[in-house]
Parts: sequence; structure tokens; C-alpha cells
Amino acid sequence: MTGAKAKGIALAVIGCMAATPAMAQTDIRFTLDWRFEGPAAGFLLAEDNGYFEEEGLNVTIDTGNGSVEAIPRVATGAYDMGFGDINSLIKFLDEDPSQPVEAVMMIYDKPVFSVVGRKSLGVTEDPASLEGKTLGAPPPDGAFAQWPAFVEAADIDTSDITIENIGFPVREPMLASGDVDAVFGFSFSVVLNLLANGVPEDDISTILFADNGLDLYGNAILVNETFAEENPDAVEGFLRALAKGFADAVADPEAGAQAVLTRNETLNLETETRRLEMANETNIRTPYVVENGFGDVDMARLSDSIEMLGTSMDLEGNVTAEEVFNPDYLPPAEERMLP
Repeated sequence: MTGAKAKGIALAVIGCMAATPAMAQTDIRFTLDWRFEGPAAGFLLAEDNGYFEEEGLNVTIDTGNGSVEAIPRVATGAYDMGFGDINSLIKFLDEDPSQPVEAVMMIYDKPVFSVVGRKSLGVTEDPASLEGKTLGAPPPDGAFAQWPAFVEAADIDTSDITIENIGFPVREPMLASGDVDAVFGFSFSVVLNLLANGVPEDDISTILFADNGLDLYGNAILVNETFAEENPDAVEGFLRALAKGFADAVADPEAGAQAVLTRNETLNLETETRRLEMANETNIRTPYVVENGFGDVDMARLSDSIEMLGTSMDLEGNVTAEEVFNPDYLPPAEERMLP
């Protein structure tokens, strides 16, 4: 082969390589339930540590405005996937089973729904102490969405309870100033925000729904069913990446909190580390998850949850556990074990 001919072949090969596009990544628009805080670390570490990229995904993570609002965001296709309250999803699908949204991975095996009050205002850890009180409730809040079910489970007399609709930004300041006696919210968020507002820790009382008769699941990963049907490998890859990200957040909470602070420099590292540790210990790394792996559910327990919600949320009986949660996209259990 002459030098000229070899050079020509080499140039042709280079030209073909240049004309071949890089492997395409699948775009995923993902909505959180809330802003960037400690418990979001698992999502952010999956991004920062390259796990999404390894799966061929280009993920955009946006903040949310409550774990209820994430559901229509995903159902309408405004977002491909999201993070929202599975109990509110049950209600959403019961009202319209044709909505193209389902849960595919459980994050909060034990829900964080709570009413947080102040002992100095007469609120203790006994649900009955809420009777006669004024409770602040952000309408999109996942805990407030479960109030009817909690009232029934805890046998609370609501005849003299006042519910005041308030916005998320003023929730903790209003409780700190005594304008309300207690507020609805996720325990790890409200408690630490109250401390930041100057409320002494020994004056804070937390009534956790899960410890008072309401054995429900919490927030889960949601997917638009049309997107999932068209991109099953992307959904599987996303969940595999998340399992790694949450494992990292459990192994090193401070690194997880640091990932949060890179998105919101106004936060405090110590506070967000503690918030993440609270979520890990209470809601994410539960005994069930340690034994069975992160992300799956016990279908019998989920069915019992739907039955429990039936009366309190006025369900029509249009949805089953299998229609709410689809485990088919989960990686094998051995890939979902938390440290």
C-alpha cells in the first residue's frame, strides 16, 4: 500500500469517526417534593457522583412546592419523574384511574407526616392535646393531606380544632411567635426550622402519625407511565443510580449535606447534616429496608394502607396496590442494600 493511499484511508476513517455522534443520553425532568434540604442528598449525590451519567441519563432536578403537587406535575407530563406522597397518589388515582402516573420506588418506608407543636402552648406528644388548638396547615403539604386518616386512627375530636391555611414560608415563624399552636409538616423539616427560629428544643413536641396508629408509606418515586413505556431502560437506570446515591447519603451524611449546600449556599452544613441523619434513621433506613433492600414495598401492607385510607379519604375503591406501585423497574435487591 502506498503512503498516499494509506493516508487517504486514515483520513476517511477519521472523517467517519467525526461524523458519528456521541452516544445519546436520555433526558429526564425530575421534580422534588420540596426545596434542596438534607433529605434530598440521595438525589443530588446520584448526580454529583456520576451515577446518572453512568446510566446514560441527563437528569434535571427541580425543587417542588409540597409532596402533593408533585403528582399532577408528573401525571401531566410536565415532568417525566418526581418525588411525591404515595397516599395522595392513591387518592389521585382513585378519583381518576386513567391518570398516567404510578409509583416505582419507595423512599420513605416510614412516613414523616407529623403535627409539631410547642409544649408551652399546651401541645404534647399525645394526639388528644391537639383538641381545642389552632393548627397551621399549608394546603399542598403531604402531612395535612393525611389529617382525615390520622383523626380516625388516633380518635381525635376535631369539633373545637381550628385549621388555619398558611404558606410554607411562614409555617415555622407563626408557630415560633405563637400565632398557631402547632403546624403540619415533615418532622425533620419543621423541628430544625423551629430551632433556627429560636424555639428551645425542649419546648418542641412532635406527634408522628406513624407512631399513633397510621401505618402508611410515605414519599415515593413517581413516573409518567407514557414516559416509562417509551424509556424503560432509562427508568431502570434512574432507580439504579438513586439506590447508589441514597447508599452514599446514608454512609456519609455530611457529604450528602454538602451536596445540598452546593445548590443552596444559604443553608447551614450542621443543620442539614442533622436533618439528613434524622431522615435516614427514622424514615429511610428502617428495619424492613435493612432486611429487604431499599425501594420496594410490602404489597400486603400497601393494600392495608389503601383500606385504611378508604373511609378517611372517601375513596371509591377504584384503585389497587398493584395499580399504585409498580416494582418492575427496580434493580435486584442486592443492588439496593443500604450500609
